[in-house]
Amino acid sequence: MVPGRSATDSAAGFSPDFALGGEPVRRLGYGTAQLTGPGYWGPRGDARDAVAVLRRAVGRGVTLVDTADNYGPSIAEELVAEALYPYAEGLLIATKGGVVRTGDRAWHVDGRPERLRAMCEASLRRLRLEAIDLYQLHRLDPAVPMAEQLGALDELRAEGKIRHIGLDSVTAEQLEEALELTDIASVQNRFNLLDRDSEPLLKLCEARGIAFLPWFPLGNGSLTADPACARIAAAHGATAGQIALAWLLHRSPVLCPTPGTGSLAHLEENLDAGAVRLTAEDMAALG
Repeated sequence: MVPGRSATDSAAGFSPDFALGGEPVRRLGYGTAQLTGPGYWGPRGDARDAVAVLRRAVGRGVTLVDTADNYGPSIAEELVAEALYPYAEGLLIATKGGVVRTGDRAWHVDGRPERLRAMCEASLRRLRLEAIDLYQLHRLDPAVPMAEQLGALDELRAEGKIRHIGLDSVTAEQLEEALELTDIASVQNRFNLLDRDSEPLLKLCEARGIAFLPWFPLGNGSLTADPACARIAAAHGATAGQIALAWLLHRSPVLCPTPGTGSLAHLEENLDAGAVRLTAEDMAALG
């Protein structure tokens, strides 16, 4: 069901847009992890279905598409290019590097500068881009000084191969340290209605004007256990998932959720969440 609108926004100045690195994007984006198989490994069904979902997302007004080199690996980036190249003006493509996959349950962090360069250049080829709009360090490598990892990304930016730098799964303290070394346009951490451990990081992002792309924005299926969410969903003629996404959009102007799905029907449901307007009472009930 397409969600309705309530009479009042929960906060003055609610905006569906955010300037990520100075470039306007629709805050409700699309993530590509679910276009691959279980464990983000291998293909998921017919590639034509994935292409259709990506094209529909952009057709619905999505301007932020988030992917990663290790989704597949390589498969998600290749699907993005197959579906969307040549890219529409104003479409921001974000990808990630710094994690190597050797199996469906094997993830290896590798932040050595030479490896980050090789990963970035491979992503450029797969995405058919001259410059990646937002290149995110998928994990900080504890075996490599942060200055060396970010220094490698700074060099790639100076060469015009990436435009903005982001970080994935960091603490507020690590972001502070990173900001002493270079400009950071975005972070990605787990954050949703039922998991708010990254609240200190969110506050820092708000203070510094940094986009926060929450992963698992739908709580990985756990939202049905929240009675307030179910009650508010019923009042709005919406689903619990739509309320969870609307909560993120109302919770902070820097939150830019990129829920992923391989289903056209689920995509429509997710994007319809952008039309939900939660009241101050709704937000108070959700906490």
